[in-house]
Amino acid sequence: MGRAEERRARRRGGRRAAPGGRRSSDAAGRTGIRRFLTWKKILGTFFGLCLLGMGAFIVLYMLIDIPEGNADAELQGNVYEYSDGSLMARKGYNREIVDLARVPKDVQRSFVAAENKTFYKDSGVDIRGTARGLLNTLSGKGAQGGSTITQQYVKNYYLTQDRTVTRKLKEMVISLKLDREKSKDHILAGYINTSYYGRGAYGIQAAAQAYYRVDAEDLTVEQGAYLAALLQAPNQYDWAIASETGKTLAKERWNYVLDNMVEQKWLDRSGRRAMEFPVPEEPRPAPGMEGQTGYVVEAANDALKRQLVAQGTAEDMNRAEALVDAGGWTVTLNIDKKKQTALEEAVRTRLTSKLDPDKREVDADVQAGAVSVNPKTGAVVAMYGGVDYVKHYTNNATRDDYQPASTFKPVILAAAVDQDAVTQDGVPITADTVYDGTSRRPVTDGSRKVGFAPPNEDEVDYGDVTVQEAMNKSVNSVFAQMGIDVGMPEVVRTAGELGMETEGMDPLPAQTLGSMGASPLEMAGVYATLDNHGRKVTPAVVKSAEHKDRRVGFPDPIGERVISREAADTVTSVLTGVVDDGTARQSVRENPLRDGQQVAGKTGTSDNNRSAWFTGFTPGLVTSVGLFGEDAKTQDQVPMYRAGGVGHRVNGGGFPAEIWAAYTFGVMDEVTGFDLDTKQGAAVRPTQQPSDTQSPSETPSEEPTSEAPTTEAPSMTPSKTPTSQPPSQTPTSEPPATTSSPPPTPGIPEDPEHPEDPEGNAEE
Repeated sequence: MGRAEERRARRRGGRRAAPGGRRSSDAAGRTGIRRFLTWKKILGTFFGLCLLGMGAFIVLYMLIDIPEGNADAELQGNVYEYSDGSLMARKGYNREIVDLARVPKDVQRSFVAAENKTFYKDSGVDIRGTARGLLNTLSGKGAQGGSTITQQYVKNYYLTQDRTVTRKLKEMVISLKLDREKSKDHILAGYINTSYYGRGAYGIQAAAQAYYRVDAEDLTVEQGAYLAALLQAPNQYDWAIASETGKTLAKERWNYVLDNMVEQKWLDRSGRRAMEFPVPEEPRPAPGMEGQTGYVVEAANDALKRQLVAQGTAEDMNRAEALVDAGGWTVTLNIDKKKQTALEEAVRTRLTSKLDPDKREVDADVQAGAVSVNPKTGAVVAMYGGVDYVKHYTNNATRDDYQPASTFKPVILAAAVDQDAVTQDGVPITADTVYDGTSRRPVTDGSRKVGFAPPNEDEVDYGDVTVQEAMNKSVNSVFAQMGIDVGMPEVVRTAGELGMETEGMDPLPAQTLGSMGASPLEMAGVYATLDNHGRKVTPAVVKSAEHKDRRVGFPDPIGERVISREAADTVTSVLTGVVDDGTARQSVRENPLRDGQQVAGKTGTSDNNRSAWFTGFTPGLVTSVGLFGEDAKTQDQVPMYRAGGVGHRVNGGGFPAEIWAAYTFGVMDEVTGFDLDTKQGAAVRPTQQPSDTQSPSETPSEEPTSEAPTTEAPSMTPSKTPTSQPPSQTPTSEPPATTSSPPPTPGIPEDPEHPEDPEGNAEE
């Protein structure tokens, strides 16, 4: 075939056969999928898709108009109700719109430097950032990022916070149109006035007041840079509540903002170097949150935010905080109005009315916190957070930075009974088990000494004592050894199951003295679980929460059984002895309002008298009361020696137990008794019977009289007693309840616990 013929064949689609009947490699390469995927077709498809996308975007641009501000941008407030539905408080938006002209130019620029350096030059949209955000949304990564100030303003004011492709496309179109129709100043003003800064502050004016107590027009560039930095993570960067990591990140973000301003030539480099980080003021609660209301409302908000995260409505606490503070919620709390009033009155009459800072400087350092829980429902029926929410911002009822001291000892006994633990000699641990109560007795694990020998309070040597008496008198040496007998990892595990926060709690012997941190809310939950026969009780502040047509579901505060009923009831049984024959006898047993009510509880006083506790319960009410020594100026932990005019230590059997008794007996509807299932019987009889009207025999859960008292003999034969504490002052020879009781310090040692005492005595 000649060349002309070959050309004609090519035009007709023909092709000369390869010599020898073989097809050419070129022909073979164009068979199959490669016949359809040529570079020309791929390029054509790409441009076709681009044109299609451009066409679709043009259609969207024509169809989507700038809307009115949406409902999320409307001012709203939250309503908080008592458990009976009556109004407790209203808390609304903290926002005041200000003209951009009132905001210093340098402060305006700090926001631009923080979020969108090209703001004054761009068209309102970051194409690459938006594309990245769309891909992240489609792939399920969530975080979109890359938004300009215009896009963020559109999201805040015109749209919602939904993370969808549709919302992102709308944001892009509206941002382009807004940038064409409105000035950059209008957009920037809208952005800084609608953004959330934390502390319930919306807009720059509210933020300026919340963080620096000034109006927006008086902000310095350093302060403005911090507020601009906050927008990235308001909760994490708030100096008052930030962790050390959070503070480091906040400073880094602040430096980033100012360095960008230098880069944009909005700040002089030498002036920038002279700038110091402007530490914000402490939070100041919103008006109307005075007294206990603010503490309770903030506790409810915290519970709601955590539940929003738990159920997936909010991806993190920052977002949850924004959702709650955005308003529109009706939150019904479990707080009982009658019990709340009674708890506040008990603290006032039994503590704060007796504090006189003008007379005793230490009185200014005493803080009280308390939580009361219904063990059958888990409802937090009353809470005391401090003297006044607008004067002392930290909620003493939920703070966990003070040691619970000897109130931890029942956890050790619970672990022992639940696990059928035995002593070093193989004797099962029960209320009757005898231990060596010698002060500073070295704790042993088999033949090995573990390097821990805690003193008892005032170095009292008790000799051989039963577990019952050791709990009554809070004998450190006994429970330190018991912790090793049970196994400290097992003790820590039991503490976690009962409701304590055990993350980071090392299973060391010193933990037997309650050296970890805990809150009254936490300890109330632990004791409520004991009261509830071992079924887990997680104290619940919030009963229900609704937002428009949406209702947030909360988990049942009553969970599964975490320790056996026998273990829980045995501990409850033993704790009745603390009230009737131990460190709480004076404040609780002999209270004239008791009227025969059966009570269990435990006192505690921490190292160096920095905290004092009483956590006690009846069959239907558990209340934990804590006193905390906090320097009124520095907020450092300090001792409370002689506060309120007491002779020496502020002990758990003093003010805390008095508050507990005044409150609990004041709200009792009827006298009740424990329904206990233990190997010792219904209850362990105390060494000394209370007065006739307070005898345990009057309660339905008392053990048979034929059973011998389990603590009588050991309490009469201590192996060694200091001369300052003669045997005549032990509980076995205590005068009847109708006579005046001896002061707590000379009598039974007040819940000994920790070894260091600056005034020369070991503490409870």
